[in-house]
Amino acid sequence: MSGTFDVPLEKKSYRPDPSYRDQSWLGSYDEAYKRFLDDPEKFWADIAGELDWYRPWDAVREWELPYARWFTNAKLNITANCLDRHAASERRNKVALIWRGEDEEVERVLTYRQLHRKVMRFANALRDLGVRKGDTVCLYMPLVPEHIIALLACARIGAVHSIVYGGFGAAALNARIRDAGAKIVITADVGYRRGKRVALKTIVDEAVVNAPTVEKIVVLRRTSPSLELFSEMEVDFEEIMEAADPYCEPEVMDAEDPLFILYTSGTTGPPKGIVHTCAGYMVGTYYTTKYIFDMKDNDVHWCTADPGWITGHSYIVYGPLAAGATVLITEVVPDYPDPGIFWRIVEDFGVTIFYTAPTAIRMFMRFGEEWPQKCNLDSLRLIGSVGEPLNPEAFEWYYHTIGGARCPVLDTWWQTETGMHMITTTVGEKMKPGFAGRPIPGVVADVVDSEGASVAPGTGGLLVIKEPWPSMMRAVHNNDERYRKYWSTIDSYYTAGDLAVKDEDGYIMVLGRSDDIIIVAGHNLGTAEVESALVSHEAVAESAVIGKPDVMKGQAIKAFVILREGFKPSEKLKSELTYHVRMSIGPIAMPSEIDFVDSLPKTRSGKIMRRVLKAKELGIDPGDISTLEE
Repeated sequence: MSGTFDVPLEKKSYRPDPSYRDQSWLGSYDEAYKRFLDDPEKFWADIAGELDWYRPWDAVREWELPYARWFTNAKLNITANCLDRHAASERRNKVALIWRGEDEEVERVLTYRQLHRKVMRFANALRDLGVRKGDTVCLYMPLVPEHIIALLACARIGAVHSIVYGGFGAAALNARIRDAGAKIVITADVGYRRGKRVALKTIVDEAVVNAPTVEKIVVLRRTSPSLELFSEMEVDFEEIMEAADPYCEPEVMDAEDPLFILYTSGTTGPPKGIVHTCAGYMVGTYYTTKYIFDMKDNDVHWCTADPGWITGHSYIVYGPLAAGATVLITEVVPDYPDPGIFWRIVEDFGVTIFYTAPTAIRMFMRFGEEWPQKCNLDSLRLIGSVGEPLNPEAFEWYYHTIGGARCPVLDTWWQTETGMHMITTTVGEKMKPGFAGRPIPGVVADVVDSEGASVAPGTGGLLVIKEPWPSMMRAVHNNDERYRKYWSTIDSYYTAGDLAVKDEDGYIMVLGRSDDIIIVAGHNLGTAEVESALVSHEAVAESAVIGKPDVMKGQAIKAFVILREGFKPSEKLKSELTYHVRMSIGPIAMPSEIDFVDSLPKTRSGKIMRRVLKAKELGIDPGDISTLEE
């Protein structure tokens, strides 16, 4: 079998108290999965039937490889499900959103009724600025309630939102604005991080130069005295919302109308704009929030991600709000003002579902058990991880120290492209450290060789999804060839780009990327984007970057740089290049190491062979190098 390898597997496992499974929405995994396999379309129709629709669907699914349509010809608005149906019910005065600022004294709370009213006003404010169904709005904001209000307002009027993480620099923001053709940019004067102000508006000012589609910049002013708005393009967030009409009828959307574009890194070329549509994405995120997170009406749900990543879209906003959850958001980072801040927040707000990244868990491990032990974490019911594989050591610490050896651990595997959870250990089932778990009911996943044949337990191969699912991406913006590649690498299967192995019980362990994506602290970065930033510096003739294992971040970036004539290697130049990448892309992309080299391993066609660099760096066999130029 080509493309496979043997992997030694651990046998250790834990099983939560049986009451978890008995009281869960999903119940027995085996029974739920059988229900799905017996009649997949009925399975998804039953889930969708729990939500509100203006017009029902003609068919649950239409599939013509590689294109899918879900809930065809149905009419809906996702915000009617996230807001209106709760605001018109006994949940109207339930807390929808809790926000905690960096200053632990600063808090805001919005009920479903209050959030609904603010979203309607801001939706009308966007309409007053000329935003119409199908227009694209770019959000570049800190994690404040207005961020959630703005993205829901876009969805309410049928505008396509494109959120850019507030840690990206001006060049990265400009590329995303231009590719999406954004009409409006919504930002804030500043964000706060580790006690310092991050000047977001300044970055936007630079990013909108040479962005001809941008007509207006909406600015949330947080500082005092208020930032002065100079140009005719700039308007104040609060002022336009206050001036808008209070009631906004939801735009009636077709099931397959686009909901948002979210950029994720590609291995070559610019970032890919992943397009998700209204109905399938809504059903997938609602289902996984309710049935996989087992969301109950009295839960307080804290996903520590940012809306700039798919995790924030799916499990801060759309899934939890569709399920009627209470959602906690905060600007704080895990180690400021001290490493106990997250645990104080869990205690203060009685968080019951905590969802974070393995990077953060490893950071907590480094600080030791004393910080969580200072707080009462008894409110926690479920703890989850997302963004990269949760290594067995981190699982053990998380399960025992944070979960008190009682909370189920949901190590979730999914992607920007999948929109929702795909593989995990469902609530109450046996957990195996190092293994994400099994495909959730509704998903058909497998580990295969390069020909698409299933591999034996203990044999590594490629992770694939064999059947379409509702929240799957529908396109790569302006790049159909790139979209088709997901389904053509191995004929008729969605190829995730990850290496994996399964055991005798069908549990899947994800081993890492099979391509040139680097996952730093749970964030996907393409080698091409970082290399492009390096080469844009006047001293750099050529560059290649790789991901190296890192105890804290999962992977760290190492760069290999060929200098132009007239420039000499120095520590000062390394610092300059690191800063240059920071300003071009953002802090997340900064190389932790830079080596100055005279040449790079390339194929005869000129493609840099990064795996050769990586193999040399890690002291392992580089495999077939017959295509090398030298």
